Amino acid sequence: MGLSTHVLDTMQGAPAAGMKVTLYATQGGTLQLLRQCVLNQEGRNPDGLLLDAASLRRGTYRLVFDVAGYFKARGVDLPEPNFLNQVSLDFGVAAPDQHYHVPLLVSPWSYSTYRGS
Repeated sequence: MGLSTHVLDTMQGAPAAGMKVTLYATQGGTLQLLRQCVLNQEGRNPDGLLLDAASLRRGTYRLVFDVAGYFKARGVDLPEPNFLNQVSLDFGVAAPDQHYHVPLLVSPWSYSTYRGS
């Protein structure tokens, strides 16, 4: 079924359009770049899934969200250094035949995530 993400800007109460997201496969301390995208007006990858069902493998992954870059581009006055710069979410895929949805709810000062549907 694949892997997807969705980002909501909880400061503005809107999708995080324009946020840069990077996906890596991880193994030990090694990162393998799989995908980069800039989120569309719905706060989602414009191409749909980050990984389709055929590409999703059992293993560990990291999603990196450019939170500071997103809020700076919107003119939010952030302190230096920023409280949140990039949010990295490390997660595992145990059943690649299932859909993995990893949403992020974020402000310049906090974030939350969960395994969605």
